[in-house]
Amino acid sequence: MALPLHGVRVLELTDGFGDTAGRFLADLGAEVVRVELPGGSPSRSAHPVRNGVSVPFALRNANKLGVTLDLEEDEGRDRLRALARRSDILLESFPPGFLAARGVGTADLCRANPALVAVSITGFGQDGPYRDWAATEPVLYALSGVLSRSGEPGEQPLLPPDGLIDESVGVHTAWSALLAYFDRLHTGRGQTVDISAFEVIVHGFDPGFGVQGSAAAGRSEDFPRGRPDAANFYPVYRCGDGQVRICLLAKRQWRAMFEWLGEPEEFADPTYDTIPARFAASARLNPLIEQLFSTYTRDELVVEGAARGIPIGGLNTVSEVLTTEHFDAAGTFVDTEISPGVTARVPSGYAKVDGQRAGVRMRAPELGEHNDTVFGSDIDGAHDPIPALQREPGGRPFEGLRVLDMGVVVFGAELGRQFADNGADVIKIENSNFPDGLRQSKRGAALAASVAWGHRNRRSLGLNLRSPEGIRIFKRLAAEADIVLANFKPGTLASMGLSYDELAAINPRIIVSESSAFGSVGPWNKRLGYGPLVRAACGVSALWRYSDTTDALCDGSTVYPDHIAGQVTATTILATLIHRLRTGRGAAIEVAQADTAIVQLGSQLVAEHLDPGSIGAPGNSDPYSAPSGVYPCGGDDEWCVVTVRDDTDWARLCGVVGRPDLADDPRFATAELRIDHRAEADEVLTEWLLRHTPTEAMETLQAAGIPAGAMIRLPELLTNPQLIARGAYTELEHELLPAPLPTAKQVAHFATLPDWPLRQAPLAGQQTREICERVLGLSTVEIDSLVRDGVLQPPADDPALSPVPSTV
Repeated sequence: MALPLHGVRVLELTDGFGDTAGRFLADLGAEVVRVELPGGSPSRSAHPVRNGVSVPFALRNANKLGVTLDLEEDEGRDRLRALARRSDILLESFPPGFLAARGVGTADLCRANPALVAVSITGFGQDGPYRDWAATEPVLYALSGVLSRSGEPGEQPLLPPDGLIDESVGVHTAWSALLAYFDRLHTGRGQTVDISAFEVIVHGFDPGFGVQGSAAAGRSEDFPRGRPDAANFYPVYRCGDGQVRICLLAKRQWRAMFEWLGEPEEFADPTYDTIPARFAASARLNPLIEQLFSTYTRDELVVEGAARGIPIGGLNTVSEVLTTEHFDAAGTFVDTEISPGVTARVPSGYAKVDGQRAGVRMRAPELGEHNDTVFGSDIDGAHDPIPALQREPGGRPFEGLRVLDMGVVVFGAELGRQFADNGADVIKIENSNFPDGLRQSKRGAALAASVAWGHRNRRSLGLNLRSPEGIRIFKRLAAEADIVLANFKPGTLASMGLSYDELAAINPRIIVSESSAFGSVGPWNKRLGYGPLVRAACGVSALWRYSDTTDALCDGSTVYPDHIAGQVTATTILATLIHRLRTGRGAAIEVAQADTAIVQLGSQLVAEHLDPGSIGAPGNSDPYSAPSGVYPCGGDDEWCVVTVRDDTDWARLCGVVGRPDLADDPRFATAELRIDHRAEADEVLTEWLLRHTPTEAMETLQAAGIPAGAMIRLPELLTNPQLIARGAYTELEHELLPAPLPTAKQVAHFATLPDWPLRQAPLAGQQTREICERVLGLSTVEIDSLVRDGVLQPPADDPALSPVPSTV
């Protein structure tokens, strides 16, 4: 089939944040024209560089056409306006005001083409006190609260691997662009969209005030200083040929581990069936497990664990990921040209549509490579309109769509919420015998906060899909639905008679999205899909530690990549909805969480392929610039991230710290020399930082144009001046919660789309009767009978569940 965005035209003027959005849209089939200024984009020299090629640039600009325009000249500006008139979506990441000062700002281009969706991507957004600040990945990790949860207790906080933020911002940008474009198809009106990378990471990467998994440590004020002791949530053990990680979450998993250990008497007490008890006893328990594992290889442990029902996964280094049999079989990588004459093994792409990988098809363009092709064509040429029912602007884009949501835990909640928040009727299918893991993490409250955050704006249908009648009811719903969401083990829907082919035979317009840990193809397709095992298998965990020689991994308190994989899937579904407007047919979509992680680590993987042994865990030392890293400030456990990008930043820094003489010091004359003398450069910066609070240091350095970010803890997000100015938070109430929860109003800022509604999350099965009556047209007698038979599962106070009074 044609890729879903075939025929959609994207005009891209990005460098840094936003490049990856254009790449994702191009992967999905859009024609993306990348515009560069004379001399080329600075990102063409971004590290790592191999064989003279910037690996990040090559990956993030594949599948695009490339042209050059001089926006200081009338001809260049006229050509840009002409390109905008033929385009559907504009992506731009210039500093606020740069394009407007030249008469080609987003407002100007939208006047030239009122149907244009114009998306601006900057570090902190188009307004607010941080508007003109410099943003790097480390700065955003610090300011978003991610850094404060990363690292070992008693040690300095640790920066997560490079690349995850750029890619995550790109995914959210692609989603936001398509959301506004989908709205335009139904209203005829384009709009501007303002995306702040800061807000994307705060709300969308691993949100402190959003859906949480089992690794919620450090998300509250319980850890005001130091990093949470999270290593033993998903402990890592040495074995015969490396390391493995285990996830003992369910009681049955622990009981299997207990039996494998020989049922040691000291752990026989039922108290150890709980995660907190095992965590508290880790100093005694871990040596027993490590001794057992020492006689096995990684592969043997994985096989034995699977046989016993214990989730175990091997820890792969970056080099091992490239040669893993499963990823070869799954088509996760492809060997392709990334620059003229340079071939590499690269991640192939995020998703599959109808079995076809939406991924790399052609290399990134050389500077101006497609000038003749683009400017020599009918640049103002119209293209076939996409038919869509029309409505007035200002509504929710997905009004009228129905989603049957079988998704569970963090990924499932995040995916379904994207559609519920934007107007779809999302019906969450729940079975009381197998409750969603989020509903089981109440921690003593009447309702888990994650349920309130993740299940809002939905309706809940209690339905036993393990009964033939339950399957029949689901198929009746699917006959009139638009989308089905599931993240079970591969093959589960087919085993229930609910595969895409079976549902499409009932409803050719249906879109069925299935997601799993490692995908449906390859030897790992049936592995248990916990995020910590995905991170370990894909190289994320190996890079998320202080050095290659330490056993301690520092990713224990994150739920990456669940939120981002959910957003990847939502974006792919939305692209398919757009395609369905043309064709009237749905599609089968598959996203493996492992593919999300591997695409986002693409630069390290490709650099390692081209130069084996060159990529390892860098800790907090940027291998390509100095001084750069995480530095102590005045106070207890206070830190600031600083990035000196180039010679200009170094000269500015010397002035800020009162050492102008060092600007001409031959030890620091170039980036390479500063890296060679990293310790001396760090000492200069640290001496100054220790005399300031992180906020003072950040504000002073940013005022001088130097990227810097204070490490803030989660509660401080609610008082951050930039987030307050941007209206980033509101409050979410639920009758079962003792107090309102802080929650995001939106991630992107749309000119015409409304903020998300905040209808409270349903109890399990709360709308069962309502849905059966109004959607299926069942009578009260039919519903009562199905309830008594256990097919329908309304709440416990349903009248059909009340005892029938006896008669005398």
